Amino acid sequence: MSKLAELLKYFPAIDDGPSKSRLDGVIFFKETKYIPRKPMVYNPGICIVVQGHKIGYLGGQTFRYDANHYLVTSVTMPFECETFASPEEPLRGLYIDIDMGQLHDLIGRIDLPTEIGNGGDRSLPRGIGPALMDQDLLDATTRLVKCLQSETEAQILGPSLVREILYRALCGTEAPVLYSLATHSGTFSQVARVLKIIQNNYAEDLDVEQLAKTAHLSVSAFHRAFKEITSDSPMQYLKKIRLTKAKDFMVQENMKAYIAADKVGYESPSQFSREFKRYFGQSPADMMRELRTT
Repeated sequence: MSKLAELLKYFPAIDDGPSKSRLDGVIFFKETKYIPRKPMVYNPGICIVVQGHKIGYLGGQTFRYDANHYLVTSVTMPFECETFASPEEPLRGLYIDIDMGQLHDLIGRIDLPTEIGNGGDRSLPRGIGPALMDQDLLDATTRLVKCLQSETEAQILGPSLVREILYRALCGTEAPVLYSLATHSGTFSQVARVLKIIQNNYAEDLDVEQLAKTAHLSVSAFHRAFKEITSDSPMQYLKKIRLTKAKDFMVQENMKAYIAADKVGYESPSQFSREFKRYFGQSPADMMRELRTT
């Protein structure tokens, strides 16, 4: 039996959508139908697709993640995603949160210096990108999925297997992204700190000049670096985070659109509705109506 077949054998029987595992920081997901291209946000983590595939769209570029390519997200990233799945061949996979403490510890133990890891900025990496799945990472993923079948094994073996997967990713082709995230010097790390400020204070009236000062960059250098990493300007990024948060409030908490708009920092409900429709392709009212009928 191949490792991939073994991994599929241990994959849990779950409904469509995300599903918590027995270990904090690890989520299974499954889809049995094609999902057209739509906006979404990934938090820092490693996305491993076991079956089916997804296409990501970011800044005019596309990337595929599937059984041969896992996805590394080093900062919270809004992008667009298209899901390819069917009842005969569902999309199956897992998402592993990146623990910053573990990341720092592992990098301190690995003698794999890179220019970006050492603070160099000649080529800023994107905050998200696919990496080639190798046999070592596939083996560690298989053992993790297998151990998550048991509560006892999940708690005893799970954390060390997640650590091993993070280590394997640090040895992979997207390692510079992870090194840059963990490095306290360098432009990537400075912009990453600003991204965290935006995520924690998205409802406030944020000022680009102040954000640039926080990153210890001139406004023009900040704009340039921000766009290199996220493919968005700071204000475009903030808008996408606000709209996504508002959508989450509406879907998960059944919050009315005007309340969600105010909660994420919009002063004008009509402006919120216009920008929501432009970003998600349907108005807040249409989205809620569609959810009620499904």
